[in-house]
Amino acid sequence: MKCHEVDYEIFGDDMQVVEVELDPKETVIAEAGAMNYMEDGIGFEAKMGDGSSPSSGMMQSLLSVGKRVLTGESIFITHFTNNGQGKKRVAFAAPYPGKIIPINMALLGEELICQKDAFLCAALGTSTDIAFQKKLGVGFFGGEGFIMQRLRGDGMAFIHMGGSVVKKELRPGEILRVDTGCIGAFTGGIEYDIERAGGLKSMVFGGEGLFLATLRGPGVVYLQSLPFSRLADRIMRAAAPGGSKGEGSVLGGLGDMFGDR
Repeated sequence: MKCHEVDYEIFGDDMQVVEVELDPKETVIAEAGAMNYMEDGIGFEAKMGDGSSPSSGMMQSLLSVGKRVLTGESIFITHFTNNGQGKKRVAFAAPYPGKIIPINMALLGEELICQKDAFLCAALGTSTDIAFQKKLGVGFFGGEGFIMQRLRGDGMAFIHMGGSVVKKELRPGEILRVDTGCIGAFTGGIEYDIERAGGLKSMVFGGEGLFLATLRGPGVVYLQSLPFSRLADRIMRAAAPGGSKGEGSVLGGLGDMFGDR
């Protein structure tokens, strides 16, 4: 195998932590700021690159940095290495409520395309790149944008998705229509497109958005019930002036005027 072989254990329910066990000289890469705790003997270093191509030159490193800027991620990836004796553990925490999904890349065709903020950590040797959507309509109306993140490798990778996660296995030609923001990740064999959400009345008053994502098999799709963009939007609306409402009260914010809170 090209990637390091790592063991892991996931703790928690809604705010999960994945604990990765490293043998001596084994390394796991992670997004900057994802580390939760680590045992004595683990060393870490921030690098401009995922380390999947150790012989790459300066231009390749700069290109990698440019791609990470496009996805909105930090230009650095942190490498955690077991420099001690015996097995050591390092843990990474979910950034918001949801699930951490362990992915054995060797079993999924060694390629996974995911939302740009889904990647959490992976065994050294995993390549993190960007995946441009080829069709213009997908780029403009795809909800999370036309730039997604592509993971390549044959080891373990860990991605995070909001809310509950549903795994769907699509047969060749089988179609699944999904809210654009609810797509967490899918394998490389999946065809991804955008279509209009029904007639004009449904588009305007249906509350499901103007467009739906169409996924065509064969392949595996991971769906999230609570995209971070939707969670952030709900919080912003609740925090806006006049946005708060009394829990379970028909009067809503009117109760605040009479000292209800």
